[in-house]
Amino acid sequence: MCDTCGCNVTPGNRHLLEPARPAGGPETVAVLQSLLAENDRVAAHNRAQLEAHGVLAVNLMSSPGSGKTALLEATIERLQPRWRIAVIEGDLETENDAERIRTRGVPAVQITTGSACHLDAHMIHDALHRLDLAAIDILFIENVGNLVCPAAFDLGQHHNVALLAVTEGDDKPAKYPVMFRAAGLVLFTKADLLPVLGDFAPARAEDHLRRLGSAVPVLSLSARTGDGVEAWCRWLETALDARRAGATVP
Repeated sequence: MCDTCGCNVTPGNRHLLEPARPAGGPETVAVLQSLLAENDRVAAHNRAQLEAHGVLAVNLMSSPGSGKTALLEATIERLQPRWRIAVIEGDLETENDAERIRTRGVPAVQITTGSACHLDAHMIHDALHRLDLAAIDILFIENVGNLVCPAAFDLGQHHNVALLAVTEGDDKPAKYPVMFRAAGLVLFTKADLLPVLGDFAPARAEDHLRRLGSAVPVLSLSARTGDGVEAWCRWLETALDARRAGATVP
């Protein structure tokens, strides 16, 4: 995927190609594979830094418009001031989402990727240097809206969470298996719209997920009404407790 189309070259790692840029053919593939290996090295460094400060990092992945930022706003409302939260926002352009988070009194670093369709570990590494990790319990990374490439890049996170809005097709797990296989939790968002939608069946969406061999938990919620958000927050608190105990969330 990214090995061949070249989208693993981002503003965060482009400097590794200088002074020579790949021109095509086997040499290009080798260079891009090398970038992925370097990404994994930086991701491991990011994770070590987070763990040294007791920070839980959660990577939110979805298509555009699934409600990631709205979910973060609802989450902040429920978890503060009990837990200290920070957010890294990823978008091609604008600081719109970061500004929404900052109005909640939460530090937010906006990463604008330009033409890159995902975040990578180098971008996260730079963003971490703009945050006081000693003052954070939970770090949310809102990845670029895209159901393909974000799943291929380790950022140093502890958990991937995939959002699927009920306004999308319930066959998305079948169509985008890499994304949903990479998830440790799947959230069906905008669930308040289910009564007016006749073409999304949560049971059918979950069946597609199970057919991928995934046994991860699935939660339905609405950031607008708050239904189901408490269950999501309990999952986060369990994940934070487990991280600080050196364990993993089942």
